[in-house]
Amino acid sequence: MDKNSGSGFIASSLKGISQVMLIDNAVSGLIMLAAITVASYSLGIIAFVSTIIGTLIGRIGGAQEESVSQGLYGYNSVLTGMALFLFLRGDNRWIIALVGAAAAALFTAAMMYFMRQSGIPILTFPFIALTWFLLLTTYRLNTFKLSPDLVPQSLANWKLDIRGEEHWLDGAVNGIGQIFFLDHTLSGILLVVAVFWAGWRFGFYAIIGNVAALLTAYVLGGEHHLIFLGLYGYNAILTIIAVSVVFKENERNRLFRGIIAACLTVPITASISTWLLPFGLPALTMPFVLCTWLILGARKVLPKL
Repeated sequence: MDKNSGSGFIASSLKGISQVMLIDNAVSGLIMLAAITVASYSLGIIAFVSTIIGTLIGRIGGAQEESVSQGLYGYNSVLTGMALFLFLRGDNRWIIALVGAAAAALFTAAMMYFMRQSGIPILTFPFIALTWFLLLTTYRLNTFKLSPDLVPQSLANWKLDIRGEEHWLDGAVNGIGQIFFLDHTLSGILLVVAVFWAGWRFGFYAIIGNVAALLTAYVLGGEHHLIFLGLYGYNAILTIIAVSVVFKENERNRLFRGIIAACLTVPITASISTWLLPFGLPALTMPFVLCTWLILGARKVLPKL
């Protein structure tokens, strides 16, 4: 397939969706797009247009063709566009989401430049920083209107409530769905199919990471509602795929290393969520980024890790 042809561009754009889960596979990206669209047609449109915008900016901007064809300019745009569409309100949120998707591609390019010497991947940091900054503008700029679902809360009045029904099957499906902000059973199943399509290791480690996070959060006394909604699972899935499948440097102990990393995302998620509570902001994928950077950075000094 000619990378510069129309079909090659669409394939690169679909890989921009699959790269959200660190997967370089257009078919997996198409299945992921279907999973998003099943949950919400509007969100599916935003995801597809966002990855096209990010990929187009990478191509017309003169980025290395290999990185563009792998979808590396699309995935931060996909997540940013989806997040802004979900977490903002008003008739103009479509425009803000797509402008944010374009900005995410530029931020991705800048981060690639600044981190090129470290050998550490930028992951989803551009999406996280840009989304947080834009959501915070809602307190000062009237054009941006924050969703009522994001309510700032005072830590002085915070009370932990771990009560709630235990729905383990829902937690198993929702964990992978929350990577794309989805709470939809069929969407979760389609995402599992997409991951296994890319390779059995991706699917196997995704399941192990989600289970590890579910059990860790439950044992540590997390809120049952959040656990079984998948909000402790999605960062663990991304982290275990990153450290055990994509950025592995040796085969030894990679399953054990991945499980430890997945479990570590749980207290990191709880900490970041608490830190952001007064601002009403979601943790997004920051636990995944921090934990993966921690493991990969430590490995530079401890090569047997």
